[in-house]
Amino acid sequence: MGSLPGMRSRNGSMRGIARRRWWRPAAAMFVAAVLLSLAGCTGKNNHNGAAATGSGPAAAQAASANGNAAAARPTAATASQTPGASSSGSSGSASTNANSTSGSNLITAIRQVVQQVKPAVVQITNEQVQPDQFGGAAVPAGVGSGVIYDGQGHILTNNHVVEGAQQLQVSLPDGRSFSAKLIGRDPQTDLAVVQISGSNLPAASLGDSTKLQAGDWVVAIGNALALPGGPTVTQGVVSALGRTVQEPPSSQGPGGQSSPGGNGASGAGGTAGPFLFDLIQTDAPINPGNSGGPLVDLSGQVVGINTLAAGQAEPGVQAQGIGFSIAMHTAKAIADQLVSSGSVVHPSLGISYVPLNPAIAAQLGVNAKDGAVVLRVEAGGPAESAGLQRGDVITQIDGQPLQGDSGLAEAINPHKPGDTVTLTVLRGSQSTQVKVTLGQLPSS
Repeated sequence: MGSLPGMRSRNGSMRGIARRRWWRPAAAMFVAAVLLSLAGCTGKNNHNGAAATGSGPAAAQAASANGNAAAARPTAATASQTPGASSSGSSGSASTNANSTSGSNLITAIRQVVQQVKPAVVQITNEQVQPDQFGGAAVPAGVGSGVIYDGQGHILTNNHVVEGAQQLQVSLPDGRSFSAKLIGRDPQTDLAVVQISGSNLPAASLGDSTKLQAGDWVVAIGNALALPGGPTVTQGVVSALGRTVQEPPSSQGPGGQSSPGGNGASGAGGTAGPFLFDLIQTDAPINPGNSGGPLVDLSGQVVGINTLAAGQAEPGVQAQGIGFSIAMHTAKAIADQLVSSGSVVHPSLGISYVPLNPAIAAQLGVNAKDGAVVLRVEAGGPAESAGLQRGDVITQIDGQPLQGDSGLAEAINPHKPGDTVTLTVLRGSQSTQVKVTLGQLPSS
């Protein structure tokens, strides 16, 4: 596959992936962007990055006419072992017999999945206070999706769906609507948990995404374009596993640099977001409004949370059938931490950096092809305590060479605050080993 700007898989780079936020009712247009050298940033009036498969001018006009808003990020999900696998059972349980599935069962398999999971797929409206002549009122700023996953009314969604909300409203397919409480959110993984209180709440069953294989059938369910009448259902396959993608630049953050944790590389378009690891890639169409919705296998198990979609591969050339979902084995662990403590602990080096390229290497006088160039050292942070300086180039961690834009973040991610790592650092023509005790990334 040709390269697309700003996306990187574990074994190579892709460029031109776009992240989508939500559909804003007032503007009635996609909030999306094209990832350029790193990851693109979202913009209220940017149509070029809208990468929703199956969307287009007609869909945008329809949504605009209805005055609706929808959040969108694509996903990949798991399915049964064979295309003919069927599902049965009530919400929260299902069984699949891949060996005995007939072609006729495949005709109704997706319908059965929808009947099982759709009742638990909710629309989340992010309301923010907008100033007016009366002092301001909470108005819808964006709409996304989420999935109820337990009997306590906990809903798993994306951080970008709930970020900045003064109030959250949750609507169920059965017509009920609730005010929701934010339990916690984690920008580093783009996940969040909100909670509603009510009786007889439906709940979807969370599956084991580690059992997925490329080619497995999956179903994406979410509030695409916030169309009236309930969630939209699309289907596809798992296209690939283990993808690494960087979130687009954020409008927040100091001086266009990444957060000081060393979990994201800085980019010219603004504060680059964190890298998301081990994503599921799928061709199931996902559109603005799908963000936070479930990716489901044919046994009715939620295997991913739809999050990102591909934008333009190059000006005028729209990528097709490329979406990304946060794997459930990652999402469930984060959700558990958010429910138990309201936050998630991540390690931090205490730097901002950019990936090494030939031009920077020549300017700094270093003989290396891959690495992370330190742009800023956080005062009082782990890197400063270890003696790192602006312009240093980190080429290895614990003897393992850094490869690609995500190499540093990928090497730090498995560690915990308090762990000690050994960095191989180039300062001009000199190479040295530096031990750093990792700190804790500040909570948002």
